[in-house]
Amino acid sequence: MTAPAPGPPGKPGVRVVVADDQELVRTGFAMILDAEPDITVVGDAADGRAAVSATARLRPDVILMDIRMPVLDGLAATREITADPLCRSRVLMLTTFDDDEHVYAALEAGASGYLLKDAPADQLVGAIHVVARGESILSPAVTTRLVRDVARRRRDPVSQHAVATLSPRETEVLVHMAEGRSNQEIAAALVLSEATVKTHVARILAKLGSRDRVQAVVTAYRSGLVD
Repeated sequence: MTAPAPGPPGKPGVRVVVADDQELVRTGFAMILDAEPDITVVGDAADGRAAVSATARLRPDVILMDIRMPVLDGLAATREITADPLCRSRVLMLTTFDDDEHVYAALEAGASGYLLKDAPADQLVGAIHVVARGESILSPAVTTRLVRDVARRRRDPVSQHAVATLSPRETEVLVHMAEGRSNQEIAAALVLSEATVKTHVARILAKLGSRDRVQAVVTAYRSGLVD
């Protein structure tokens, strides 16, 4: 792994690691992101194993992860990273592939988002912030379609038990989340403040042991709460 030049001292914001086997791609993304006042690229990795090591050492907020890399591919690296209960880093998959198979595999591996490499710079920057907040960069319609398909493959009693620990109001909020609604939309539907909805979402994630909204929604489908 070759670490990029450090950002300005005390630079605030989201800390990012870029994992891609092409040096030009890593350099390009680092230049784009370091130009942002609230994003700092703290490291990079040329393969999946190096990405896992960099994450353990640097504890970034977000890892931009290519799918196809040597030594260890991005999906396997993501599974290792998200399996660590002490690691709060979130993975944003970057790839040239837009077929459902790779999107499903990324979600199953624990990724919080999925972005094509040819996305414009402003979309990449926006995606970093969205994933860092614990949300998904996929549109509500796409998210709902994907998590439903993932969930249908594997329903389990563990998910049912986890969902049973939610309060009636938290269950309501989770159903709205599964329908792809934002916090603002959930607040309007349930006649609550957005701050209250955020509190409910945080409690739902904690009770379900979910890293982010996408994983919570997958649990909702696997439990049979929504279908």
